[in-house]
Amino acid sequence: MEGRWLLLARAAWVSVAILTVIVFVSGLPSEFTRLRTPCADAVSCVWVPRLTAQNARELGELGLSVDLFAAYWVAFEVSFVLISSAIGVAIFWRKADDRMALFVSLMLLTLGAALVIPYPLLDLPLIWTLSAEAVSFVGATSVVLFFYLFPDGHFVPRWTRWVVLVSIFGVMMPSTFFPERFLPVFGHPLAYAFIGAGFAGVTVYAQVYRYRWVSSQTQRQQTKWVVFGLAMALGGASLVALLNLVVPKGVLTSLVGTTAFYFFTLLIPLSIAVAVLRYHLYDIDTLINRTLVYGSLTVALVALYFGAVVLLQRLFVLLTGQQSTLAVVASTLLIAALFNPLRRHIQSFIDRRFYRSKYDARKTLEAFSAQLRDETNLDALGDDLVGVVRETMQPAHVSLWLRPETAPKEASVQISNRSIHPTS
Repeated sequence: MEGRWLLLARAAWVSVAILTVIVFVSGLPSEFTRLRTPCADAVSCVWVPRLTAQNARELGELGLSVDLFAAYWVAFEVSFVLISSAIGVAIFWRKADDRMALFVSLMLLTLGAALVIPYPLLDLPLIWTLSAEAVSFVGATSVVLFFYLFPDGHFVPRWTRWVVLVSIFGVMMPSTFFPERFLPVFGHPLAYAFIGAGFAGVTVYAQVYRYRWVSSQTQRQQTKWVVFGLAMALGGASLVALLNLVVPKGVLTSLVGTTAFYFFTLLIPLSIAVAVLRYHLYDIDTLINRTLVYGSLTVALVALYFGAVVLLQRLFVLLTGQQSTLAVVASTLLIAALFNPLRRHIQSFIDRRFYRSKYDARKTLEAFSAQLRDETNLDALGDDLVGVVRETMQPAHVSLWLRPETAPKEASVQISNRSIHPTS
């Protein structure tokens, strides 16, 4: 993007940024009022966070006021918007001449404000309400477009543009500008689940298709970063939802759960920033590998720990008629003993399942290293070396030269246009 179109895009970005800031700041008093007032209708109670009459009573019993509740969330929402907007501004500042980076920065700028402020409820004049709804619509629309355009700015496959048009003008526009009329439709559990599942399925298919058949190596690395951030955010949000089912419900539980949800959501703009600006500086494959290993290890150890505690406690009750702290001690020792063996087994399983080529290469090199200690035949060793290089690195051509006996023995393995010179 260059010339007049670049100037127009930058001017549009600045205009939307100014409007977003003005609307967000102007809406803070209304947001504070909403948060301190218990919700009483379907529209106001659908927003998160929200204060119900039961929550207000629980706050009073804890010695906390509804004003403190509202001030906490306003401060948290401001921080969330500042972080998301700062990431968007940084991308705009660094890559304003790249159309995809420009679009991503606009999305991050409007995303924070679109998520945390219920614009249709702002107690403002009509012109400000419409402006707020417009900013919210731009933020939500840019998120949908992002999943179908990233990382190269094209719809892949081409038919996905029609899915985006239906999503934007058939669902997002009416739900943004006419929430009272369309909330009963889109808010219905079956309709919400159907629309969400359909959109998610098409989005995943489009990204998998792009990744396998269209994306370059660089674009694949960028995609991995975004998918990693989304997976971590969704995993964290799912964990919060699961804990909400187990932990007794209450205002403190709601505060902790919603706060954790926002923190996990921040992983999305952070991963996008890395994908756009710094993806080549970090090894995403190693990060994904470590996350899979230690995430699985943590889940397995926690399950084993609680299972062992419950089983041993029941055993002590059967034998002695009462519970014992020895069950906890024994379970702790068991987990400590299992940590390294279980980690190695999980690492091996993940390497075999997701990183098969690297796993096979490592095993081949380990076997060759063991063979070096016992091999004395130079010709056989040379053949083995060529075979190992061919199997692990899969070059186009491999050849081995040995210097004459009159000179110090040196071997040179030529691999395409790269050389490895081990000295013997």
